[in-house]
Amino acid sequence: MGYPKFIEGLCQVTYDMWNKGWDEYNGGNVSYRLTVEEAENLESSLAGTEYTYYAENRKEVEVLDVPEHVRGEYILITASGSHFRTLHSQPHADTGIIQLTDKGYQVVAGFVTGKRPTSEIFMHVLSHAARLKQNPNHRVVIHNHATNVVTYCLLNDVTTESLSLDLWSVLTESIVVFPDGIAVLPWEVPGTQQIGSATAKELETHRLVVWSKHGVLSTGVDYQDCFGLIETADKAAHIALDVQRISGKSIYESNVLSKEDLKKICAVLKVPERYLD
Repeated sequence: MGYPKFIEGLCQVTYDMWNKGWDEYNGGNVSYRLTVEEAENLESSLAGTEYTYYAENRKEVEVLDVPEHVRGEYILITASGSHFRTLHSQPHADTGIIQLTDKGYQVVAGFVTGKRPTSEIFMHVLSHAARLKQNPNHRVVIHNHATNVVTYCLLNDVTTESLSLDLWSVLTESIVVFPDGIAVLPWEVPGTQQIGSATAKELETHRLVVWSKHGVLSTGVDYQDCFGLIETADKAAHIALDVQRISGKSIYESNVLSKEDLKKICAVLKVPERYLD
């Protein structure tokens, strides 16, 4: 018997990100909010797999005050110290399913070797809570170290508005894929509730967030939705870096899309205008 589709999907997307070079060693983390049906059928769907289902004696791990509207939700989440290069061959060890409580979580399945959820659990819980208020179909949060986005932000003094405009201006599809832009947070120590709270605040109005000098995260309705957001942003950042390198100038001294061009795209494709005034 194979793994449920929501676990197979996580295995695939983590391996794809490792192949992109976005998740070196134990970098990156992913979480998925189970549907009601998936949660109700969890024990039977894991039967015959290497996952252990903990039917009783679940201890609450206190982490943070969980927002009321996500208490009770079931979350598939990668483990601290998991390697995306090999996760697909041992998801029962490198992922687990938790149920959110008032103050943290209980482990429902997985983590069979004693691992615990990613150190970015603050961010994942608060990000799911933030996006669920914006979209009831929200499911996935992905964090990785997308190489070109990180490099571009190291070489340029970016803000939310400037980075959004830069990446829109060099790749026509960008404004269609992420019309809300990319939020930029100043550098903060990772794995803290502070960076989780700051990220959740930005996710009220954006689906993509850059952590300066660190990485990027995306949110969406499924794994490929999240992967595609980062893939598009990273491709645009790659183009912008090449334009800078080859020309030796600012990208805006090259033949990039103007604000007027971007407005025309928005008008034809019914994309809301943002940062274009």
